[in-house]
Amino acid sequence: MSTTAEQMRNWRGPAILTFGFRPFFFGGAVWAALAMLLWVLMISGVITLPTAFDPVSWHAHEFLFGYLSAISAGFLLTAVPNWTGRLPIVGWPLAGLFAIWVAGRLAVAFSAMLPAVLVALVDLALPVTLGFMIGREIVAGKNWSNLIVLGMLAVFGMANAIFHWEAATVGNAAQGYGLRLGLGAGLMMVAVIGGRIVPSFTRNWLVKRGVGRLPTPPMRRFDKVALMLLLAALLLWGLWPTHPASGWALLVAGIVHVARLVRWAGYRTVPEPLVFVLHLAYGFLPLGALAVGCAILWPDHFSSAPAQHLWMAGTIGMMTLAVMTRATLGHTGQPLVAGPKTVAIYGALMVAVFARVSAGLCPQASGWLYDLAGLGWIAAFAGFAVIYGALLLRAPAARKL
Repeated sequence: MSTTAEQMRNWRGPAILTFGFRPFFFGGAVWAALAMLLWVLMISGVITLPTAFDPVSWHAHEFLFGYLSAISAGFLLTAVPNWTGRLPIVGWPLAGLFAIWVAGRLAVAFSAMLPAVLVALVDLALPVTLGFMIGREIVAGKNWSNLIVLGMLAVFGMANAIFHWEAATVGNAAQGYGLRLGLGAGLMMVAVIGGRIVPSFTRNWLVKRGVGRLPTPPMRRFDKVALMLLLAALLLWGLWPTHPASGWALLVAGIVHVARLVRWAGYRTVPEPLVFVLHLAYGFLPLGALAVGCAILWPDHFSSAPAQHLWMAGTIGMMTLAVMTRATLGHTGQPLVAGPKTVAIYGALMVAVFARVSAGLCPQASGWLYDLAGLGWIAAFAGFAVIYGALLLRAPAARKL
């Protein structure tokens, strides 16, 4: 049987189809920037998309279920072969998966012109197809420990289906069960997968620097308890978003995950932004839990919208950008170092996160803060597409003659 390297060398089509991270990271970044630009133009009254979703629901859907589905697909199509020891999906099958994702974005954008059931089916085709492929690889490779990833992917797809149903029936799906369930699934992906890679990458980098405190190894008993507490808190919040029990559960989960993050010795990684940004991104998870919990318990003093954006833009936005930059460098044979341009896109996203949160806390300055948040977001992901596009689009070193 051919090896992964042989498969990539034998492929004679576009270089972008030699590995799953290439089309999905590039396409996801372009869409993140373009969707934000379209959103700004929509709320400014400059354009009107022929979508059946209200503008806020379209914005929320295309970030969570549009952007995140692409980055998740790119990550899993690259990671699962390493987990299972089986060959990756390359070439035209990979092109077909990417085309399915693009079709979903077009279907949602033009959903006012299409039957709601058809729009949902087209948009759900990627998680269903990807889930089948990932499940087949896990079973064939007998890699049972990663069935949890398949379960989270299934919940994420189910949440997208609920979002479509709410958008077609009750409207304002951005405030519905589907979005909360999908966001919860995305946060659990960060907690589970991030809980593996953050301490592991940190340990690898710190060992090269010599003696000193190292991260606690991942997935010890404390980590499992922390994950169960977070899962329970997110389930309560998803079902009863204003109940005090949800607020207290999120506060407990937030405190426990702060402790989990401290165990990974992130303060020692400040000299290398490529590693430190992973800790920074994970830090938004407990920060968001604490903020959302406070917004539930003390609504007169805390607002839920900016609190939730700590999760949406902070945890998910920053963690995906961190993983995209590191994975692209690593899988294209580049040094695992964040140069000035990479640090700049991290900084742009940080500006976007804090500007968006500040806009919800300071209504009198919200106008320019919303603009700053949008510009920061576009700069971060358009910057990734420009800076890393050459690495993603060109032939890997193994194919050069």
